[in-house]
Amino acid sequence: MAIDCVSNIASIPHHPKDERKDGQKQLVFDASVLKYQSNIPKQFIWPDDEKPCANAREVQVPLIDLRGFLSGDPVAAIEASRLVGEACHRHGFFLVVNHGVDTTLLADAHKYMDNFFELPLSEKQRARRKLGEHCGYASSFTGRFSSKLPWKETLSFRYSAEKNSSKMVEDYLVNKMGDEFRHFGRVYQDYCEAMSKLSLGIMELLAISLGVGKAHFREFFEENDSIMRLNYYPPCQKPDLTLGTGPHCDPTSLTILHQDRVGGLQVFVDNEWRSISPNFEAFVVNIGDTFMALSNGRYKSCLHRAVVNSHTPRKSLAFFLCPKGDKVVTPPTELVDAYSPRVYPDFTWPMLLEFTQKHYRADMNTLEVFSYWVQQRNS
Repeated sequence: MAIDCVSNIASIPHHPKDERKDGQKQLVFDASVLKYQSNIPKQFIWPDDEKPCANAREVQVPLIDLRGFLSGDPVAAIEASRLVGEACHRHGFFLVVNHGVDTTLLADAHKYMDNFFELPLSEKQRARRKLGEHCGYASSFTGRFSSKLPWKETLSFRYSAEKNSSKMVEDYLVNKMGDEFRHFGRVYQDYCEAMSKLSLGIMELLAISLGVGKAHFREFFEENDSIMRLNYYPPCQKPDLTLGTGPHCDPTSLTILHQDRVGGLQVFVDNEWRSISPNFEAFVVNIGDTFMALSNGRYKSCLHRAVVNSHTPRKSLAFFLCPKGDKVVTPPTELVDAYSPRVYPDFTWPMLLEFTQKHYRADMNTLEVFSYWVQQRNS
């Protein structure tokens, strides 16, 4: 039986933040240096029961062709929604192909990601992510945590689908990195717009699969306020001791991931870690905690992680769909009845985001602990 992302509240520590103590010397994660070191800093060594397993078997996730659905074929929509529903009942992961995203845009997004992470650390730190914020450049989580650090660098920025925010990504990156990053910013503005469009289509499939109005979730997310993240996992000379990203369920609503051709994504299914092989033609899609709440617990966000290797850097593009800040996360009435009572309290995405940034390190129990926190705060 797979680990369920909701478990007994009594057994969960309420604040596993592991925040770095004030005055403690901050470790610097410089990938250009650390990727050659045979002895990695102890902060990156994970406990034995969480270390990566060798030769994880591949998990079978449905490959869903969106061509017919996107062209308006109702029969194709029903079939695609059936496959989405089966995946979300089992583990919450599926692949989509013929998704309508321009191949040149995808290639540019990967190219500019390479360009950014190849910069010297001092250059990348111009966009440094501040403590308690979710946007900016982060070299591991060295500023926030002191143990079980991920072997990765990230660049995150906010995207809004509101009409008056058409240059938000571009303006943010120019403001942080300088005017020479204007085209860089434009590429990711366009990429986010493509991801927003794709995610709204997937929301229609999720609605059909759950038996609610086709437009329900699309309308809920139409003015989404989302997060885009570029992930870079440098080589590690001791890949059996560390993780690129620790085990967690995404607190967001929907994740659309594009991997390069280097494997590393693993999902916990049927009580074991299984790999999802890279497919450059496809996006990997998974359900997050916020959508689990929207579905009244019918669809589960699944535990996943990323592993690293000793030879080749791995990169990925992750778009995290999130609702607009004033939207109340509450399930549609069709999903609540005497046999399926409410599982989670009402909340807004900024409340959950604050919780994961300031009070709790996202893991497999985030939504359960957050629900308890909300109820305590409201009592």
